[in-house]
Amino acid sequence: MPKLPVLMLSLPVAAIALLAGCSSTPSSPDGTPASVAATASTSLSASSAPSAAASASVSASVPASPASATPVATGAGASPSGAKVYFAESGDAAGTALYRPSCAADCVLSGDSTALLRDMTWQTWTATEAVGSGTEKVDDCQPNCAAGTLHPVRVTVTFTKPVKAGCSAATTRLYWTRAALTWPDGLPAALSGQNAPTNLFVYSQIGGTSACG
Repeated sequence: MPKLPVLMLSLPVAAIALLAGCSSTPSSPDGTPASVAATASTSLSASSAPSAAASASVSASVPASPASATPVATGAGASPSGAKVYFAESGDAAGTALYRPSCAADCVLSGDSTALLRDMTWQTWTATEAVGSGTEKVDDCQPNCAAGTLHPVRVTVTFTKPVKAGCSAATTRLYWTRAALTWPDGLPAALSGQNAPTNLFVYSQIGGTSACG
């Protein structure tokens, strides 16, 4: 049987060179010709990335965060740093004024003398707050406040809200207008129910127009 001629040998030299040139074109990993892959990649990158003008427009439309500011105390709760603030007994600016009182004797909290401070130690006494601990003597008002019994209870007192008041330039000073009380050991049974003492004194008359009569 006669042998078939080899196809490659029968092809012209020019055709072989052309085939060799086509096979040498680099391709992407998925088989796509490199020239096509590069064109697609460039087109995709250009379409997916926002333009510089668009980015600037977005940035300009977002409001800047406001700068943080340190709050400044104002009103009745403010007093100059280092200023002396006094406790006015019974909330009366025309009466006895005590600065960082030791209250070894009785310091009157209430106008009717049913609440008194004694043996106080002040851990803090600044221009904005005073905190102390000691004893509060509380009247149980049984059968009435005049004939009632004073019960000593352990207490923590916090003075706040200083205001300026006085009946003359010589007597004008800062006074605490709020006294908050807590009782670490609780209260005796005689001071429960309707006989429970107040845990907050608000001296709104200090600085008022009628404070000096």
